Amino acid sequence: MQPPSAGFAGPADAGIRHFDTASLPEIALIREMFPDTSAYFMHPVKARAVIRTSYEVYGVRHFVIDHPSELIKVMDETGGEGVSIIVRVATPHAGATFDLSTKFGAGPGLAAELLRAVRGAGCQAGLAFHVGSQCLSPRAYRTALGLIGEVAGAAGVDIHFLDVGGGFPAAYKGVETPPLSAYMDEIDAGLAGLELRRDCVTMCEPGRAMVASGCSLVVQVLLRKEHQIYINDGVHGSLSEMVTGPLRMPVRLIRLDGDPSDRYADFAVAGPTCDSVDMLPFPFRLPEDIREGDWLEIGQLGAYGSALRTQFNGFYPDTFVELRDDPFIESPSRARSPGA
Repeated sequence: MQPPSAGFAGPADAGIRHFDTASLPEIALIREMFPDTSAYFMHPVKARAVIRTSYEVYGVRHFVIDHPSELIKVMDETGGEGVSIIVRVATPHAGATFDLSTKFGAGPGLAAELLRAVRGAGCQAGLAFHVGSQCLSPRAYRTALGLIGEVAGAAGVDIHFLDVGGGFPAAYKGVETPPLSAYMDEIDAGLAGLELRRDCVTMCEPGRAMVASGCSLVVQVLLRKEHQIYINDGVHGSLSEMVTGPLRMPVRLIRLDGDPSDRYADFAVAGPTCDSVDMLPFPFRLPEDIREGDWLEIGQLGAYGSALRTQFNGFYPDTFVELRDDPFIESPSRARSPGA
């Protein structure tokens, strides 16, 4: 998460007042910049000092757990006063690019036990799930909500909060992404099958579906070796999801002094570091006369491009520019893309 640029109006102006947060620095950033907003501590594993500080200093009152030991930690450090505790349930793998239930979430039996323990501790209870990031199956949400109904029924606990997670996908190159409405329809159908309190709050974290298209990375070609180019960002910087996903980002060439060739070729792409791992897994299809000094715009990096970057070998993106309009629309001859 990056601090917004100067002149940023603030999330409240867009109607955003509630934030899914994973760490104390994220909580501090949100609460200090936007005091009238709320932060929800949705990471199931937290250090004791972090729990205490988020509660006492930043007013966090919503915590996620997926294990009895984490419930003990939250109760020890907060005392439970005014606290809501949300139990995260593991869901079946449903084809998401990043399956988060391999790391987090309680099975149905344990989740029901945790719900009863939360109620016994005098806290408001909730349930949460996350079907995984970049999930291409809308049906996964209805399946998960069916599991939520089973857990709540087995526990005999009325829940005050239901977090349906996120994972709504973005449109990357070569990926057929279902419309967002398909996901909402499945969630609506799943919710209709649950017996919830009338005041139960349903939450989600839209994630990459909302922000992926909001940022591009502009890099420069440092060197060309036959059909391999070296650029000044890579897998240790903004492009790690091209490896871990693996996700293919759209790319186009920008030349400031003349027109590039109309003929295209595939080029292997190397990042700037001295690490041999710093190679993209997919070639870029670019004008065949690409050369040192040319620029490339790599799109769909608004979700995790800057968030996952490192400073390995001293290379990192350090300039962020806010654009109101596409600066290349008025000069199409300078920017060439093979339709990516």
